Amino acid sequence: MKGLAAGLVALLIWSAGLLAFADRIARLTPAPMPAPADGLVALTGGSDLRLRVATSLLEAGEGRRLLVSGVNRRVTRERIWSVTGAAKPLFDCCVDLDFDAADTIGNAREAARWARVMGYRSLILVTADYHTPRAALELKAVLPEAHISIYPVVTPDLDARHWPDTSDGARRMVAEYMKYLVALGREGIIGLGPRPPGPRPGAASA
Repeated sequence: MKGLAAGLVALLIWSAGLLAFADRIARLTPAPMPAPADGLVALTGGSDLRLRVATSLLEAGEGRRLLVSGVNRRVTRERIWSVTGAAKPLFDCCVDLDFDAADTIGNAREAARWARVMGYRSLILVTADYHTPRAALELKAVLPEAHISIYPVVTPDLDARHWPDTSDGARRMVAEYMKYLVALGREGIIGLGPRPPGPRPGAASA
């Protein structure tokens, strides 16, 4: 009986946390324009909208350079340019591509490496709304000396305000919440977050 009661209490706490997490996601957008930073970091995946948003921030002077992290190795630089809609001279001069990151931890490591090579002390992180809390947590873990601002982008196929209404929405929100809890526990409780190696020479070159 005590075990059942403890299980129910744990379930209630977990459920309350999920609802709070989902509410936090819903409140992230529309995002206000962030203060200008040294650099911009956009994470790939899902919709190309986040890449277009990130390059629009670059065009607006919100950062000096943009790193697009997690680019598939089979995707060309020309393809990325065509997706962003950026002016070619701006893209050629000021957009760097990371082909090494395969997940959020990898995104954070490569962004931290890039920021240190560039000497940047402030970054604007652009990613999907539901992914923002975990991505920001991972980036802050590996780049604690920098100021990280967020610019969440609405996920077209996930309505953060009505996520329980569809099985896909519920699945995605629960999965992201669980991943966030793992990252939060690792970073906030036991401090075992990933620590990046030193910068690679030429790491910022596209």
